[in-house]
Amino acid sequence: MDWYGPDKATFGDRLVAAREKSNLSQQDLAKRLGVKNSTIKSWENDNSEPRANRLSMLAGLLNVSITWLISAEGTGVEDPKKSYEVPDDLQESLKELAALRINLLKSVDRINSIENKLRASGKLN
Repeated sequence: MDWYGPDKATFGDRLVAAREKSNLSQQDLAKRLGVKNSTIKSWENDNSEPRANRLSMLAGLLNVSITWLISAEGTGVEDPKKSYEVPDDLQESLKELAALRINLLKSVDRINSIENKLRASGKLN
């Protein structure tokens, strides 16, 4: 059984593990997702869950699969006993990659929104 399997951890537990593995504070994650810090706390405490678009952004930013966040299946955070230290020079690159990933996901959301507006106006077939 996976150390963060469905019998051992909740969505909030897996979110905390993935956020900490990504070296992000709750405040950093909230800022990158464009939500309030209290929203992240609520998700991590299992008081609420993110909508699908935020869930997708979370998975991309934290480098885990959506399925793992929801059900502990798929690509997620490894057992800490199997973890290794990432050299400092790679930490910045990983943070930059995560920021690029979240910006890409936000851009996709904006593109979808614009397409929907154009379709609704009849200007896009």
